[in-house]
Amino acid sequence: MYRTHTCGELRAKDINLAATLAGWAQTIRKFGSITFVDLRDRYGITQLLFGEELSAQLNENALGREFVLQVNGIVQARSSKNMGLPTGDIEIKVKSFSILNKSMTPPFTIQDDTDGGDDLRMKFRYLDLRRNEVKKSLELRYAVSRAARNYLHENNFMEIETPFLIKSTPEGARDFVVPSRMNAGQFYALPQSPQTFKQLLMVSGYDRYYQIVRCFRDEDLRADRQPEFTQIDCEMSFVEQEDILNMFEGMIKYIFKQVKGIDYAEKIHRMTWEDAMWDYGNDKPDIRFDMKIANLKSAFKRNGKIAATGELINGAGFGIFDNAETVVAIAVPGCIDYTRKQIDEITDWVKRPQIGMQGLVNIKCNDDGTFKSSVDKFYNDEKLKAIAAFANAKPSDLIFILAGTEEKTRKAISELRLEMGRRLGCRKKEEFKLLWVLDFPLFEYSEEDNRWVARHHPFTAPKPDHIGTMISNDPVITKAAEYLKHPYASIKANAYDMVLNGNEIGGGSIRIFQRDLQEKMFAALGMGREESLHKFGFLLGAFEYGAPPHGGIAFGFDRLCSILGGSESIRDFIAFPKNNSGRDVMLDAPSAIDEKQLKELSIQLNVK
Repeated sequence: MYRTHTCGELRAKDINLAATLAGWAQTIRKFGSITFVDLRDRYGITQLLFGEELSAQLNENALGREFVLQVNGIVQARSSKNMGLPTGDIEIKVKSFSILNKSMTPPFTIQDDTDGGDDLRMKFRYLDLRRNEVKKSLELRYAVSRAARNYLHENNFMEIETPFLIKSTPEGARDFVVPSRMNAGQFYALPQSPQTFKQLLMVSGYDRYYQIVRCFRDEDLRADRQPEFTQIDCEMSFVEQEDILNMFEGMIKYIFKQVKGIDYAEKIHRMTWEDAMWDYGNDKPDIRFDMKIANLKSAFKRNGKIAATGELINGAGFGIFDNAETVVAIAVPGCIDYTRKQIDEITDWVKRPQIGMQGLVNIKCNDDGTFKSSVDKFYNDEKLKAIAAFANAKPSDLIFILAGTEEKTRKAISELRLEMGRRLGCRKKEEFKLLWVLDFPLFEYSEEDNRWVARHHPFTAPKPDHIGTMISNDPVITKAAEYLKHPYASIKANAYDMVLNGNEIGGGSIRIFQRDLQEKMFAALGMGREESLHKFGFLLGAFEYGAPPHGGIAFGFDRLCSILGGSESIRDFIAFPKNNSGRDVMLDAPSAIDEKQLKELSIQLNVK
């Protein structure tokens, strides 16, 4: 046998025990006639002591980092304890050893504070996976999946696999397509999600389904996106929205308890989409801190009304505010002492191309009740006091104001709020705050196509009391500029997102389960009867055979793991990730295929 114990197993209670260990040489330290080696495997590190005779053998057969060793020896107490290691009380006094395999010098140091950059580590990912930090990430990923499975099993869910080779029905992100050799000129698609399959399973009577499943989207990438990613995909029959929220609030709390030891006892806060957009500027707000947005002037409606008309700021002769579609502000607590240099630096931050604003107005709220502003020329103390009150600013606060077009400015103030939260230490990785966002619009208007598009996906049901509006109205928009007045603009989706620390980690909806309503939805999206039958005839047909009311949710598994692990990138929690270009630099994929394969697939390339 290669080993009797792992490198993380032995303790002081095992002193005088004979043991055989196997693993990789992490560090080699020579002290005179003796040699110490740290032997590492998946479970930990154990120090080895090579005495004078064996140390001489090591000199004859040079031992290098990452050599694979097998050692036989006796467990003994270390003369110098290492309290940073679980095995730090003991060492193995080696009696005999074998070099099972040699190693070239690694291209980077295989330890937590490695000198390898991202590209190098991804090229040699099999070496990077030996590092303790990466191992911890994969262990956390496994713990999350185990906890999710245990919870769902205890709640009568059945794990059912669905196909990876399916029909292409592009609606939203681009599909990855796979040519069929046996059906020349035809293609499969890789699923962006198992959406239609899980609905068909509900029609089939499997009332509680789940799957920890791989999904694929051909889209532009960044740190929290991969072309292939994993979802905890779930569906339930004979449920309403409240049933879904309660079930999966329970699941996420169970995962917190099992994986992080956190007893998240409080009820998860709920917020409408309109309130999220109004108060935080986005539909996945980070509620670990307050700093709500004040809408001094806006065309964006809240509860069907424009809640701020601009009386506070209009008419002062300041054209930037007077001519802007929207003016928004945040009150940053306790930052009155910010210097001109600091404010200029934040102004430069909002001018970056990623944010795209022209400038930043500031108001300092002095402790004596007076104000100092970069727009003093236009607004007197009385007016500044009214603006500060509307922004819920307190003495010693610093107000930042942005102005411009509605969508761009709302996004910019949201990003500025998050940046100031980060600078003030309000976004601690070890603090977790969950949120449900509800009542999304069912439709969005596409100016480019002059038609409605589904905000979530075309299988999302309207709120029950909004179905009549959808059934009784024509989706056609005659004047693009007046789309907000169209009845479809007010239809709310029976949909919900779970947000964790400003990140959407799960999203779902109650589904359409009647054929006539589903056909109405397709028609609203500009899909003719022939097209809808070609793409989704199987689903429409299934609805004719007693489809039950159903709904579900899908959690972004990689993202959930990265947040629980305190990382901003999901790549750290995927064994073999792709880079920002969607390439696997270790395998050098994607790659060209030879002419014989192309001929078998009836494919002729036209690459310029």
